[in-house]
Amino acid sequence: MSDTRPVLVVTNKDDPTSDLVISELHGRGAPVVRLDSADFPHALTVAATVTSDGVAGTVTTPSRVADLSAVRSLYYRRPSGFGFPHLAEQDARFAVTQARYGLGGVLAALPGCLYVNHPHRIGDAEFKPSGLAAAASCGFLIPPTLITSDPEAARVFIKEHGPVIYKPLSAPLYRVEGVSCTVEVGEVALEEIDDTVAGTAHLFQHRVEKVADVRVTVIGEHAFCVRIDSGLLDWRTNYGRLTYTVVPPAPGAPRALTAYLDHFRLDFGAFDFAVDRQGRWWFLECNPSGQWAWLEPETGLPMLAAMADLLERGAAA
Repeated sequence: MSDTRPVLVVTNKDDPTSDLVISELHGRGAPVVRLDSADFPHALTVAATVTSDGVAGTVTTPSRVADLSAVRSLYYRRPSGFGFPHLAEQDARFAVTQARYGLGGVLAALPGCLYVNHPHRIGDAEFKPSGLAAAASCGFLIPPTLITSDPEAARVFIKEHGPVIYKPLSAPLYRVEGVSCTVEVGEVALEEIDDTVAGTAHLFQHRVEKVADVRVTVIGEHAFCVRIDSGLLDWRTNYGRLTYTVVPPAPGAPRALTAYLDHFRLDFGAFDFAVDRQGRWWFLECNPSGQWAWLEPETGLPMLAAMADLLERGAAA
């Protein structure tokens, strides 16, 4: 008998990675309900009750109805967020808060559901200082790092640990003349530090003298390790210059990867490492919602099948 329990996919409308996963699940006969928080409430409704076993009820889209008590897994990617543009500012702020804690709270309390990943755990893992501290405790090498709003502390750090790079602690939407931009990782010289550093928190980090990067994508019990050669400080700035090689994990990496994911209670993580001339892997970050699908056609690694297997299987009994 086929399993009729649905897989929920929570993401925005323009998400090619989720498109691939949903297509794979459909091909296996697994029912899928896709939704985006931006569709609430005009094209998405929720009716949930709280029971001793968790929540029960339904989430309804224009084409699907999901039984909340029967969801086998939830793939939480990159939903757009709630919006109420037709309301006045204060009313919209109230409505967004109610939607976040209402619908968001329901989706975070599904009984017997496997989360990839749970939205609350994603939130915890997105804090770079927490991630670096966890990485160090799990046995990864981490570059000397400073988080500060003190210009003098930044100057002292650069003198002691140069060359030093700056990277944003988070990457909210940033526009220049209406065009969406990315705040790139960049090297910082001592003379560039001025009093504007005091305006907010910044992350400064010793620049690893690297020969390559490694992206490790962990999907359930599978770790896919890909070396990325580019000659770039930040390989994400020019995908046309990248070459890919499947590599084995560094000594000790499998244990440390598992320990890191267990620390944040994650079933998926996209880890980035810098590889130095001695072949050592330096932990840079782990994105709990990172991209991965573009690597499969470049390497032949069965990543899509691993993700579909995980979501189709659902939580252990």
